[in-house]
Amino acid sequence: MDTISDIIVTAVDNSKNAVVKIDCFKSDKGKNVQAGSGSGFIFSSDGYIFTNYHVIQNAEKIIVTLIDGRETQGEIVGKDSDSDLAVIKIYETNLAVSKLGDSSDLKIGQLVVAIGNPFGYQHTVTAGVISALGRTLRSTTGRMIDNIIQTDAALNPGNSGGPLINTSSEVIGVNTATIMQAQGLCFSISINSAKEIADMLIREGRVRKAYLGISMQDVNLHQRVINFHHLPNRRGIFVMSVEKNSPAEQAGIKEGDVIVNFNGTPVNSGDELFRLLNKEIISVHTRLSVIRKNSFMFSFDVTPIEKAA
Repeated sequence: MDTISDIIVTAVDNSKNAVVKIDCFKSDKGKNVQAGSGSGFIFSSDGYIFTNYHVIQNAEKIIVTLIDGRETQGEIVGKDSDSDLAVIKIYETNLAVSKLGDSSDLKIGQLVVAIGNPFGYQHTVTAGVISALGRTLRSTTGRMIDNIIQTDAALNPGNSGGPLINTSSEVIGVNTATIMQAQGLCFSISINSAKEIADMLIREGRVRKAYLGISMQDVNLHQRVINFHHLPNRRGIFVMSVEKNSPAEQAGIKEGDVIVNFNGTPVNSGDELFRLLNKEIISVHTRLSVIRKNSFMFSFDVTPIEKAA
């Protein structure tokens, strides 16, 4: 077997036992009828599972199937439509647990593997590379999902909620969507963002996050720009668009700006900005610095608001 195939096979073998199939049911005329299915993965030994919000949003009953064939009922711990993430819990013993990685270390071109259950075909594997980092994706509900990893590892209906892993068998993303009209455009939520959200869902059952109203993408900064502005950053956050009447628009932030500092802290990625946009910063007057046209640095007073539920 060639080297690349051996790497992928090993990564899958070390990860697959924690991947689960999720079947959702709702009541119709007194009977349970299937209302969709998807994927998930166990991330703690006491039975917590990551999946997508859109997988379980209409579920009245959830059945989780483990790799050993066990079927058990799942309980929704919390769900967040803004991030398209949900946490469910099962009460079983001897569970395989996914190893969670660090999405801040990812590089464009890096080999990744997606595991899921497309169309009910359990534990289907696809491989590809990371195409872009720090993307913002508009979900099917119209909401903006931040800190998205773009990959060309093929995803299909049913892959939703499954893990995106690296060659060290670490989960670095939660598979969430594909653009059906395009080829090679598939997306996963970064695991660093997912971990933050899971913590809030487990503690409070909901997510309270501050909101700026920008569509963004991580970018590298040119060394000339770094030197000229004496920046500690190596990367920044490119503003792809600004939502109308959002805190960002009201502050004066424009499409094409590159965010390099938020609330006195250098930010190199959407993951870093996401962590800073916590509930403590809601309605707080905050300073945000951008590079505009690679030449000028501007600082704005911005007041993040709470994302609507």
